[in-house]
Amino acid sequence: MMRSAASFIDVNAPVSDELRNRIRISDNNALIVRLHFTINHLSRWLTPIHDPNRLERALYRGEPTAKELVIAMRKEEARIFPKMHLIATQSRPNLDNLPVHEQDPETAATDIATPTIVLMAQFRRLRQGTCSLLRSLPDDAWTLKGSSRRDTNASVRELAEHLALHDYRSLRAMDRTLDQVGAREGLAEIQKTHLDDLLKLVPDTLHL
Repeated sequence: MMRSAASFIDVNAPVSDELRNRIRISDNNALIVRLHFTINHLSRWLTPIHDPNRLERALYRGEPTAKELVIAMRKEEARIFPKMHLIATQSRPNLDNLPVHEQDPETAATDIATPTIVLMAQFRRLRQGTCSLLRSLPDDAWTLKGSSRRDTNASVRELAEHLALHDYRSLRAMDRTLDQVGAREGLAEIQKTHLDDLLKLVPDTLHL
């Protein structure tokens, strides 16, 4: 089968300036909603797929499977949340004091044997913790920054925006993957709603 550059699914493909700007201009409450909606998107797409093999397929070698994307989302959440928590709870937080987040071989082996739905539940618990932390912070705390020589300085807001962009990249790839491998065959239309349509539900501002 011939493979075209246009059809190959790359998680790190460019993201439009329009999408980046929407994340950037979102107020803090709307950004929390965007992050929380990611859980809903995953549940809508993955829960109805009862054949686990469909979630472990990719059309081309080198493309991510739905399962691999969920694992990557969980890994990134586990990497970012400790930074947010440190910034929110300590004065003059040094992000380099946090251990380098690396997945050990044992965890990787366990993930291979773990159903995608269980991995999704693990991500959901982590994301709920992130959203709970963000909801507890006053707006001025979102500008608090942590310092790092190992990586880059970052504020709570910048880390939240990073997660939103990472979500988009992952969900965009998953949306296409589920279509290409036929994982959505036989599902109701509402369970196959594409990402672009789901993102229309995300507000840019939210006054509570």
